[in-house]
Amino acid sequence: HHLNLLGHAWILFTEGKPLELVVESIIESCNLSELIRSIHIALLCVQEDPADRPSMSCVVLMLGNEETLPQPKQPGFFTDRDLIEVAYSSNKCSISLLEAR
Repeated sequence: HHLNLLGHAWILFTEGKPLELVVESIIESCNLSELIRSIHIALLCVQEDPADRPSMSCVVLMLGNEETLPQPKQPGFFTDRDLIEVAYSSNKCSISLLEAR
């Protein structure tokens, strides 16, 4: 399902397991605190209510400092049906390239 990654990206993050979203080779080759912060900021950018989403200038500032970030709310384009599908599917997934149909 095309929304499973987003559904995984938010649930695993809120459960304190954001690195389960990332393939092992990426984890081994980067700064983990920066990676987790990037995932956190990405989730802030896809929150359901556009008013909650940070502006691009705020995103740049958040990427460049280490201030505490707000907890991301449920992402947009994520229905209760998707939540059920994600809850019952495997907790592991990887980031992969998407190709246009």
